[in-house]
Amino acid sequence: MDLQVNDILEMKKPHPCGGNRFLLMRVGADLGIRCLKCNHYALAPRAKIERNIKKVLRDDSHHS
Repeated sequence: MDLQVNDILEMKKPHPCGGNRFLLMRVGADLGIRCLKCNHYALAPRAKIERNIKKVLRDDSHHS
């Protein structure tokens, strides 16, 4: 899956705070994501996060 820093990830399951949108902050074998509702940061294996993505929202004007 093509993921880039600053993408907004809409997840299938909500975070415990109730939000289901996360800002992608780190890309690699692990992905760093920040909840846009409560600002909690989490680092998790890429495969685990990719399975739970419903939609990727991207503003193409910020990417090369």
